[in-house]
Amino acid sequence: MPEVSYNTGTFPWLARFHGGARNWLRHTIGIDRAIAFTILGRGWASVAGLVTVLLIARFLSPAEQGYYYTFGSLIALQIVFELGFSFVILQMASHERAHLNFSSSGLISGDAVAHARLASVLQKAVRWYTAAAVLLAAFLLIAGSYFFARHQHGVEQVSWRIPWYAAALAAALTFQVDPLLSFMEGCGFVPNVARLRFIQAMVGSTLAWLALAAHHGLFVPAIIMAANAGVATAWLFLRRGLLLPLLRRDPGEHRVHWMKEVWPFQWRIAVSWLCGYFIYQLSNPVLFAYKGAAVAGQMGMSLSLTSALYAVSVSWITTKAAPFGSMIARKEYRELDRVFSTAVRQSVTVFAAGALSIWCAVVSMNWAHIGFASRLLSPAPIGILLLLQPLNIIVYAQALYLRAHKQEKYLFNSVMGAILVGSSTYFFGKHYGALGIVSGNLVIGLLFGFPLGTYVFLKYRRIWHVG
Repeated sequence: MPEVSYNTGTFPWLARFHGGARNWLRHTIGIDRAIAFTILGRGWASVAGLVTVLLIARFLSPAEQGYYYTFGSLIALQIVFELGFSFVILQMASHERAHLNFSSSGLISGDAVAHARLASVLQKAVRWYTAAAVLLAAFLLIAGSYFFARHQHGVEQVSWRIPWYAAALAAALTFQVDPLLSFMEGCGFVPNVARLRFIQAMVGSTLAWLALAAHHGLFVPAIIMAANAGVATAWLFLRRGLLLPLLRRDPGEHRVHWMKEVWPFQWRIAVSWLCGYFIYQLSNPVLFAYKGAAVAGQMGMSLSLTSALYAVSVSWITTKAAPFGSMIARKEYRELDRVFSTAVRQSVTVFAAGALSIWCAVVSMNWAHIGFASRLLSPAPIGILLLLQPLNIIVYAQALYLRAHKQEKYLFNSVMGAILVGSSTYFFGKHYGALGIVSGNLVIGLLFGFPLGTYVFLKYRRIWHVG
């Protein structure tokens, strides 16, 4: 029997279908290669996250679940050492990359000044993160050990020390590698990095499932971070032909003067990033300390579900960070606004569809008295969590748009948001638990965060794009 060929030249209808489907995905849904791989990675993370959630409910006790998610909240304190540097690296690289050409073999050609400045950005990033990773490891080991030792509630003894030490050290490894990926994204390798993150998600979740099934669940955070660092290191090693010449290149008089050129932007980003901890990560430690590990575990698992949907939804936005910087460098403001508006609309639509599905599933599980429902918050607080996220998506997109100009105009918003949300989380979490936390956050978002964020966005977009 002759072999059947499915070449699109042999079947013109297949070529038309393939082209039509690709155009529909790109122009109607807004999915390009970068978004496609980002969605694959975050989609996998979301589906795999659901499997992980089920395995956590199966193999971890309610108290261990609380430790598991509180590990993640404390590791997020790495933001204190990161100082928003990764975003600054991405934007600095994207602005210089606009004047350069990259060959398939990694050779760089174009403006010599931009080439030297790009090398300077990479060299400063490597130096900073190497030193900061050591400080991060020491801080997490000491601060985390103190927190967990002080807030043992005595209901169930959990062996947390070795898993926590492993998680702290793995966090330091990942911390040192991630800025290099931000640099590569700024250089235009957004689809490549998105594909890498997809591979990281698959490897990490697979190892996490094996660890949970082997009753080593509290080691999962360390295993996932170590796997991410290992996969990223292997990927970067294959791109050493691009990175090593930049690390060895002497920028000379064109080196980036960080204190003069970047620090005025970076310190504002750093404060905003730090404020983000109090807005997004404080609830688990507060509930752990005042309501117990089991309640913190319910909040952590519920946040895990809503955050997974949020991460998939903002793929349409996050993949535009580097292109936004290049468009701004070329003053292509009309195209910038068109891409931005489309990305925000698509992101919010995707989240709304997913949020309705999650809430209906939670309501159904509670109505049917399925045991897994007890590991989550009840429908009311989860519904409030989901209502808050579209506001966060829009404000996040607006902030990314303005920051692509290498300006930070959300400093006041971030500081006031951190004060309001942090105070609300502490007070209502201590006295009213999870429902109090999410209700307070929604009120603050509606009355303060979203209105002020939109005002700042419209004001500076109008000022910067005159003419």
